[in-house]
Amino acid sequence: MKMQRTVRRDISINGIGLHGGKPVRMVIRPAPADAGLCFHRTDVDSSIAVAPENWIEASLCTLLRNDAGHEVRTIEHLLAALHGCGAHNALIEIDAPEVPILDGSAAPFVRRILETGLVESAAPLRVLRVLREVTVRRGDARATLRPADEFRMSFDIAFEDPAIGRQSASMGLHNGTFLRELSDCRTFCMRRDVEMMQANGLALGGTLDNAVVFHQGEVLTPGGLRRHDEPVRHKMLDAMGDLYVLGRPLLGHYEGVRAGHAMTGLLLRALLSDAQNYRIEPCAPHLQAQLPGVGTSLRDLPLSA
Repeated sequence: MKMQRTVRRDISINGIGLHGGKPVRMVIRPAPADAGLCFHRTDVDSSIAVAPENWIEASLCTLLRNDAGHEVRTIEHLLAALHGCGAHNALIEIDAPEVPILDGSAAPFVRRILETGLVESAAPLRVLRVLREVTVRRGDARATLRPADEFRMSFDIAFEDPAIGRQSASMGLHNGTFLRELSDCRTFCMRRDVEMMQANGLALGGTLDNAVVFHQGEVLTPGGLRRHDEPVRHKMLDAMGDLYVLGRPLLGHYEGVRAGHAMTGLLLRALLSDAQNYRIEPCAPHLQAQLPGVGTSLRDLPLSA
């Protein structure tokens, strides 16, 4: 039976917040079995558990808020890294309301986690199994979870800019697939969107070093794309983090069509709204290899990471 894991020792990560544009100091600390994932805002001495009840809808990032009104945002890349590495328990101390953006992907977090290493506890891992199909829609966007004996993801996007256009990808996210195929894919945006956000006091820390910026069919970011379909793969990376708001791995097939952070969060709410939609169960031995993080190593990281 698969056991719960946490980081071997403290991991210090410093960087700039995407929206505030200010320095952020963060430490990922080991946590005991069944502690789950939890942020602790050291600047306001307040803890915010990674749990669906703390999720708040936001269009530009994943945001959690506790009962005291304290928030932590832009957590999706860190959660994707923890999910992809198979880290189930961790205390994340942070001195700001947002996680540092680093290079705009999950790869820097993954590298630090794997370099530090993970340790198992004696407590068995419990997973969420999707039992019935659940779908949420908003306009032409859709997000769906279907039953499956693995964790699988499919995604379709469509953008007017010809440098992106329509892109699709589908893959099972077991073993090191997340590290190899998604972890280095960066957040992306249009130049006009960056200009608009910065005019409204957002994305103040956004640069060509932490995002892929498109403009009229061209990639403005130096070095261009890491993969020809980097945008759709980054959408899958985001969903990997958004789904980990559950606080545990899941067995199911996620499908996103023009979906973003808000749609995935709403999908989790719909899933959990009816106990007949899912079951929490111990991770049986034959399912261990179907979850992210099993057998991963630094060798799985792309050369660009």
